[in-house]
Amino acid sequence: MEEVATLPQTRWQGRDRAATPFYAITPFTMLDFPGHTACIIWIAGCNMRCGYCHNPQIVLGKGTIREEEAMDFLGRRKGLLDGVVLSGGEATSWPGLVGFAQEVKAMGFALKLDTNGLRPDVVTQLLDRRLIDSIALDYKAPRAKFRDVTGVTAWQRFSATLDLLCAQGEIPFEVRTTVHDALMDEDDVLAITRDLKGRGYDGVHVLQIAVIDPDRPTLGALPLQRRDWDLAVLQERAPLSLVLRQQ
Repeated sequence: MEEVATLPQTRWQGRDRAATPFYAITPFTMLDFPGHTACIIWIAGCNMRCGYCHNPQIVLGKGTIREEEAMDFLGRRKGLLDGVVLSGGEATSWPGLVGFAQEVKAMGFALKLDTNGLRPDVVTQLLDRRLIDSIALDYKAPRAKFRDVTGVTAWQRFSATLDLLCAQGEIPFEVRTTVHDALMDEDDVLAITRDLKGRGYDGVHVLQIAVIDPDRPTLGALPLQRRDWDLAVLQERAPLSLVLRQQ
């Protein structure tokens, strides 16, 4: 992570300068925001506890970078970057997200949000204020297994966000599902894909294979994947196009 400096105090008068919501900043990516040269701002904390999560330090840890430091970093990247990815952790769990997004948007950057969908109220604010240009939504599990996979009972809130995004028809969004054979099987993936189709989603359904590496700690103690996921078989039965992607 690059060093970030502090903005003059006058610009942030009245703001909580002690707040450190950001765990880290990835200074450059051409993969996470298609069509854009972007950075990733990682927001500390999450309202889920997915066992395969490979960012436990972000989920359970505290931020180390203040808002003004992040804004100064972005100010120095004008003309070099054109996009910012808000990720985590879970970006929408931070109370200051909408205000921060407004500041970043005013600087001329396009914004992409990575979210688990548990805060439909925050997503609504971002859409209503036209602050978001792209969204990646994590569809963790079908309703019957949602709590087992995520550690929380919050299906209705996720469902509300999914309905909101399917209905708005303006901001492009991608749906992603991370799969591990200790948690779900092909029938669960097909249940998700059929649900997406039934709600009017017409994009691709991205499957991310959970990578369990003894040298790369995850949030839960999941075993290694015991078998391969056969995309060809799934695609034959799925009502949407599937794309396989490594986590």
